[in-house]
Amino acid sequence: MLCHRVLSALFLAQFAIVLGTQCWPGTPLAKAGWPEGVLLMLALGTTLASLARQLPIQNVLLGCGIIAVISAAVEVLGALTSIPFGPFLYTSTVGPQLFSVLPCAVPVLWVVTLLNARGVGRLILRPWRRIRTYGFWLMGLTALLAVLFDFGLEPFACRVNHYWFWSPTKLPSNWYGAPWVNFLAWAITALLILAFATPSLINKKPVKRPPDFHPLLVWSCLNFLLAAAAAAHQLWIAAGFVLASTITAAVFACRGASW
Repeated sequence: MLCHRVLSALFLAQFAIVLGTQCWPGTPLAKAGWPEGVLLMLALGTTLASLARQLPIQNVLLGCGIIAVISAAVEVLGALTSIPFGPFLYTSTVGPQLFSVLPCAVPVLWVVTLLNARGVGRLILRPWRRIRTYGFWLMGLTALLAVLFDFGLEPFACRVNHYWFWSPTKLPSNWYGAPWVNFLAWAITALLILAFATPSLINKKPVKRPPDFHPLLVWSCLNFLLAAAAAAHQLWIAAGFVLASTITAAVFACRGASW
């Protein structure tokens, strides 16, 4: 409990720092590059600590490992072949890279995204948690929330911080440089990962617990950061879309948790 509270407090403090650097890019910290990395690691730490309150630690680590390994494999495939996301190129701004192909931050981002999206999905679907198809609905909703997160991530990564660039495709339309097939690939990849990771994330000895709002907190903070950064760079459509989707998900999550 103490570890979870400390990590949550550190995450919120770092969130405030990064939010400031994104909204006021002229500050010295905005050019440092490390605040975003620290925020991502704190998001991972507080997410795993929160999950460990409900599941055995070995289950948490196994689920985390499965997500990291599969996402890393898919991202490496994408970087080398442009399949399934489309043609893109990581830059040095994204941080250290394994074998000059995979940024270390990318699997961590997948873990944070999917675990918190799943937590938000559980809140939304709480009224229907006893139906037979609950698990399939949860996987689908988690994948949808992951895709919505990527809609905010792409402008943040491409236009604001230049973590990666997309090469032009034959399609005339895109989302701030990202081809539409990227979002389909995110959904498929998320479903693939969840198919393998979900068994380790199920409590085999369930007990009645109050709703866990921690995933919603992390999810909302990260999405608000993406929206604020987009607004600071006058990417109004992206900012509006992220805010609208985040508020909608939060409303449904709070409504579901009240049951």
